[in-house]
Amino acid sequence: MAHHLRLEFAAKTDTGLVRSHNEDCVAISPEHGFAILADGMGGYQAGEVASGIATAVLKKSLEEGLARLSDKWPHLQGSGQVHQLMDEAIHRANNAILEAARTESRYEGMGTTLVAALFRGDTVTIAHVGDSRAYRLRQGDLLQITKDHSLLQEQLDAGLISPEWARFSAIKNLVTRAVGVGPDMEVEMRDHHVEAGDLYLLCSDGLSDMLAEQEISEILLENKRQPLNNACGMLVQKANDNGGRDNISVILINVLLDSPQAGSLLDRVLHWFA
Repeated sequence: MAHHLRLEFAAKTDTGLVRSHNEDCVAISPEHGFAILADGMGGYQAGEVASGIATAVLKKSLEEGLARLSDKWPHLQGSGQVHQLMDEAIHRANNAILEAARTESRYEGMGTTLVAALFRGDTVTIAHVGDSRAYRLRQGDLLQITKDHSLLQEQLDAGLISPEWARFSAIKNLVTRAVGVGPDMEVEMRDHHVEAGDLYLLCSDGLSDMLAEQEISEILLENKRQPLNNACGMLVQKANDNGGRDNISVILINVLLDSPQAGSLLDRVLHWFA
């Protein structure tokens, strides 16, 4: 009897306790197996515009591109076509934000971080720009599978600050890459092997700044057998309990082992004699 992986999605975004409006934006596409999270920045609600443009353009571009590849999906040989599709889609979003800022002066300087996950078979491609993150929970262990594009991360890499003190740094929100701030944006993209039982988390820094990894892990494990929406709500609530100083967005993707029903008795008998 054949087995394949099935995906379950849930998402939640919240303004938090300090900000006046929500500049985060999320999108999920269970049909096409991907999720997108963007955290906007810029005055006069321009961050909200940037994250909205990025999410909408990327979602539309991926859906159109995946439809063109549908005859090969999810058994594409190698990752070249997938990476090209995602890179081109994110650059299309980048150009759309730049054009919006060019035609509307109040949006000048806006931009957004971005993290996206695209699943095919037993592989997930994670693309990101900025400090929105992706984590994987596997067999009880939580692992951050993206590295922030930020000044703080550069200090960590250089050994100028310890991980213990990084959470309290005054520059932790200064990103070195963002979508929509220039034409030469660079997307970081990596493939990861997917296993049944994996749980993937995409989040804005409104979550990762407010919760230690241990807190995130405990919430995910405590809610492992509950509907995904429960874990989303608990993560957001805990971030608010810890201060809620920024907008908070989370997307959870659960990887399940799907076992299709066996065929008819005749099918099974023919299979035995084959």
